[in-house]
Amino acid sequence: MSDCCSNNKCGSAATGEETAPENTATYPTEASGKALPKTAEATPACCNSGSCCSPESQSQPPERVAKRAGNDDVQTHLRIMQMDCPTEETLLRKKLEKLSAVRNLDFNLMQRVLTVTHTSQALEPVLQAVRSLGFKPELIDKIAQPEVSSCSGREAESLCGSCCSPEPATLSELQTQQVTADGVRTSIRILQMDCPVEEGMIRKKLDGMAAVKELDFNLMQRVLTVVHSPDALEPVLAAIRSLGFEPELPDSSGRHAATEERKKPWWPLALAGVAAIAAEAMHWMGMPEWLEAILALTAVVSCGLTTYKKGWIALRNGNLNINALMSIAVTGALALGQWPEAAMVMVLFTIAELIEAKSLNRARNAIGSLMKLTPDKAAVQQPDGTWKETEARLVPLGSVIRVRPGERIALDGTFLYGRSEINQSSITGESLPVDKNEGDPIFAGTINGSGAFEYRVTAAANDTVLARIIHAVEEAQGEKAPIQRFIDKFSRIYTPVVFLVAAAVAVIPPLIEGQGWQEWIYKALVMLVIACPCALVISTPVTIVSGLTAAARKGILIKGGVYLEEGRRLKWLAMDKTGTITTGKAKLTDIIIDETIPEWEGRILAVSLAGYSAHPVSQAIVSAAPVAMLYAVEDFEDLPGRGIRGNINGEAYCLGNIRLTQDIPGFSEANQSTIDSLEAQGKTVVILSNSTQVVGIFAVADTVRESSLEAVKELRRLGVRTIMLTGDNAYTAKAIAAQVGIDEVRGNQLPEDKLQVIESLHTRGSTGMVGDGINDAPALARADIGFAMGAMGTDTAIETADVALMDDDLRRIPDFIRLSRQTYRILIQNIILAIGIKAVFLFLTIAGLGTMWMAVFADVGASLLVVANGLRLLRK
Repeated sequence: MSDCCSNNKCGSAATGEETAPENTATYPTEASGKALPKTAEATPACCNSGSCCSPESQSQPPERVAKRAGNDDVQTHLRIMQMDCPTEETLLRKKLEKLSAVRNLDFNLMQRVLTVTHTSQALEPVLQAVRSLGFKPELIDKIAQPEVSSCSGREAESLCGSCCSPEPATLSELQTQQVTADGVRTSIRILQMDCPVEEGMIRKKLDGMAAVKELDFNLMQRVLTVVHSPDALEPVLAAIRSLGFEPELPDSSGRHAATEERKKPWWPLALAGVAAIAAEAMHWMGMPEWLEAILALTAVVSCGLTTYKKGWIALRNGNLNINALMSIAVTGALALGQWPEAAMVMVLFTIAELIEAKSLNRARNAIGSLMKLTPDKAAVQQPDGTWKETEARLVPLGSVIRVRPGERIALDGTFLYGRSEINQSSITGESLPVDKNEGDPIFAGTINGSGAFEYRVTAAANDTVLARIIHAVEEAQGEKAPIQRFIDKFSRIYTPVVFLVAAAVAVIPPLIEGQGWQEWIYKALVMLVIACPCALVISTPVTIVSGLTAAARKGILIKGGVYLEEGRRLKWLAMDKTGTITTGKAKLTDIIIDETIPEWEGRILAVSLAGYSAHPVSQAIVSAAPVAMLYAVEDFEDLPGRGIRGNINGEAYCLGNIRLTQDIPGFSEANQSTIDSLEAQGKTVVILSNSTQVVGIFAVADTVRESSLEAVKELRRLGVRTIMLTGDNAYTAKAIAAQVGIDEVRGNQLPEDKLQVIESLHTRGSTGMVGDGINDAPALARADIGFAMGAMGTDTAIETADVALMDDDLRRIPDFIRLSRQTYRILIQNIILAIGIKAVFLFLTIAGLGTMWMAVFADVGASLLVVANGLRLLRK
């Protein structure tokens, strides 16, 4: 045995003194998705076999790293972040059990881990089956295991898969990566990447690398996600640096550190501006040309060296971006002796680039306004009872925080002491403050009202509801809408075509018609300036990001541009009843006491009996029919499926459904008529009786939300038809649907029935499904857009729904549809603006009316217009 395996941990495991857990892999954290060590586990099982230090064990593919289950079977552990409830388990089990190569399935919903026992060649079919359900499986592999230190006598636990490596990776390095079935996924921030120009250069450079499997660009966040082979990270970073960029890896928490961009000195641009204006003045005054040339060159050198540097890198890598085109155009103008114009074009281009960068930063930082909602510090109670201002990120779970009137809340928690109302508009979008009492949830970023209170912390600073919203919106910014993907493809064709047209304009007229070369070369140079499609391409992400952020401010969390665009097409909206249209809580609606006894007597009898039962219907009677005194109940008996029974003052009483009471002698037709009438209204009827007569009739119902009726009316105005899908009986379903005004209703619906209804609705137009994000998972997944109600504070809904409504207000869905339609209108406007302006200036240039400085305004001016137009969505 090597020294590596002779330490206490490995040694005891190898000798059987300590049993290794079955699954010792690393798990991604919920917030970041990065791999972190599961420190609560013991030593890896590889130590038991004595193979942890063999060279072959350190680079095995997933099939070989997985635990052998006997014969040729292999046991593979899959992390599935979207799997955290029995609904997802059922979907996966049903799908995978159809595969003959799958021997056994073991689900760990708490850890979101699925262990599959399968034949050695069946891993890829298993992964494909899981992906077909909309899940993203992650292989738990040796690659994700961190090395903390050496194996000998250290307090930290190391994992044998990497402890014997001659140059083990550090924990912080491994946490910047995430292992997937396709390779290692690394997030890289590039501050210089904020335009399709830079994306094109990077894509062309990295696409040629065999180790790079996938590239995902998020220009608004300046983040490039690369899926690559395990040993390819450094070559990828080197390739990015060769383009003149500075790649940054995230920190150990999986987040990119806040970085302030270096401000450039203002004086070079000011000097260039003065020199360019002076050169123009010299030209008009007829001064010597050499003087114009000196001033023009001074202007170009003062503000254009960065442009030339970027242009040269682009040309060297075979890319025609705006910097390359501008460098060619200015150099050509200088060569033609157009000294003042060359200087003025470079100065105007530099100024316009600065203005455009500021405009883009406003769009880029729109979601940042949500981050500023939480204070940096909080008043935390100390062990001795005193209070101390502590940084929010350092406050441990379980701490007690005091909030004064008017203060913002720093962390999520549970209300302990005091009384106040809290403005939750930053999370839910609701306009009115919400009263808070003991046990109620508290959310970071909300504002305390007039009262002071104390609460207990339940979530760390990076795991609050607000933090998860921000993270989800940031992720959504990278999901391109269909129209955005179309524009990206179009832009790759547009620039080469315009470049070829410019070359033809420079060469063909002089050759064929014998016209002057200088005039047509100048026209070609003007065309090159407006050949870059920046305005066209940047218009879509700016608009989409503005729409996503505007929705988040309203309490609507949209998981990508594709859903924001799809919302305008919705024709049908299917809705679950309980918890969606209704409150999901039973409420006493009717009390009818027999006239032979006083009403108060009937109430006391019913509440006395109901108080002994935990059934929701019984509790509804207790809470809604309070009395000053209660009778003692003897010989209490719970009758499942029928009700309850007990003796009060020596007489037997029953409280239950009609099956429990309809055989008593005093049950009359009038009683039956009353019961039928209440049930026709969708209410649950409870009957109080003794041995001779019906004493009282109580009706309980799941009440309709006040906002549901208004929401359905708004949907109808928008041309969206509604259908209710519920597991309740047809009477109840029709009664609720009639109250709300829903177009169609289906009762007695099991989850698979709801799924079939959604599939049938697809033939009638784009369909949305509203549910709680858990029980309705199959239907939510099959709908074009799945809406999760009441996602505030629930990880499941935020992570699995296409659109998560942070509160229980259906009126957010009409808001979403209106926002989707407005976003699409602005997208179309931006495309027309970008293409139209360039088309006009192309025509003017060919006609001999366009100049180079006008072309600069056409190019950058169009970018500014589309950015400003997209930002309109952020207005309240």
